[in-house]
Amino acid sequence: MIIIKLMKNILLVANLFLFLFFLITGCDNQTKKRLITYESITNEVYKDVVCFVYHRFGDHRFPSTNISLSDFEAHLKYLKDNNFEVVTFSEALDYIKSGSENKKVAVITIDDGYKSFFNNGLPLLKKYDFPATLFVNSESVGGKDYMTWGEINKANNEGVEIGNHTHTHEYFLNIDPEDRYTEFEKEITISQQLFEVKLGHKPETFAYPFGEYDNEMKAIVKKLGFKGAAAQNSGVIYSDTDLMECPRFPMSESYADINSFISKANMKPLKIIGEKPSDQIISKSIPQPVLELKIQGDAIKSDEIQCFIQGAECEMSIQNDTIKNIIEVELKASSSILLRRRTLYTLTAKNSNGDWCWFSHLWVNPSIN
Repeated sequence: MIIIKLMKNILLVANLFLFLFFLITGCDNQTKKRLITYESITNEVYKDVVCFVYHRFGDHRFPSTNISLSDFEAHLKYLKDNNFEVVTFSEALDYIKSGSENKKVAVITIDDGYKSFFNNGLPLLKKYDFPATLFVNSESVGGKDYMTWGEINKANNEGVEIGNHTHTHEYFLNIDPEDRYTEFEKEITISQQLFEVKLGHKPETFAYPFGEYDNEMKAIVKKLGFKGAAAQNSGVIYSDTDLMECPRFPMSESYADINSFISKANMKPLKIIGEKPSDQIISKSIPQPVLELKIQGDAIKSDEIQCFIQGAECEMSIQNDTIKNIIEVELKASSSILLRRRTLYTLTAKNSNGDWCWFSHLWVNPSIN
């Protein structure tokens, strides 16, 4: 009996030992799983894309939206000589969302579908073997100074992605909200139907007319299934960008010299983790709107932050929260900005590598046409 009882005790101890062993090793495996998951997040490839927007090419009647052919070719040559991978807008969105390795990626976009692009810009793109994305407002097709459907088809067949730019290119923020969103969605849908008939497919990308939109318009673009949408505030697209409002650097005679282009081509994103307000619209009751931003603290040098406002001096206050690793920036115009329809608040700073970073917020005053 004593021997049997002793054997039972030995078995009990052995089972207890085995239970503890599997419990410990099981926990260890779970810990390893958590570590692997965390490591996969922290080692995630962080990507950025620089995107440019053009309108007219070699058409000096409209300097505010035109670029000279010599300047445009200088841009293309710089991208080619410096090993940028030039892709379409939709390809850039795929790249941003992918797990592929980081590259130097640039996008050339053209808004409105002016004939000067087909006659002057497209031949230069073909010379450098670069794709591009052309955003077309479908009602204008075939009109004076605009490309025909045949020319749009030809450009599409030669590597130019076609994007939706609504039907009439309306100032949608001028429409009362109760009608704005119905009209906006209707216009996009009309264009999609026309593109399918004329080109045989529907565009996957969108650009807001005049770069103007509100949060509900963004939601409509997303609901309709577009991969992403292009705005007109300057900046760099990156992994945390809301792809329904991708920034683009405008390239026209005022901003298109080669030194300015090189600076923009090598710009990095200013990584914003909080923005208030997120909308664009201002009214007469807010002549000097305040923009509040939160920036990742280790992303930039807080003592090198600069701000710029079109048509006014910039007033800026900075608070550096070292505990939360957040830089809080508040900026506003020193005087009223209501005399302009569109006003950019721009913030630049150097990162730890010495690269310049850029962010801009667009304000729109719909009362000015």
